Amino acid sequence: MSEQEQAEIRREFARLKQDHADFDAAINAMIASGCDPLQIQRMKKKKLALKDRLQQLEDRIIPDIIA
Repeated sequence: MSEQEQAEIRREFARLKQDHADFDAAINAMIASGCDPLQIQRMKKKKLALKDRLQQLEDRIIPDIIA
């Protein structure tokens, strides 16, 4: 993987990590205000999808080390 590709992955990772934190804050605010549980569940599902994508990117950044 080239340096440029790795830099792009790191930028996307940072952006998604911020989006994940934003979703977390939004979900907490929705819970505090007593929003519709279905809407909260949808937000949690989107947050989980972001977490999965973050894990995929992290796996690409960190090389596998065979022990």
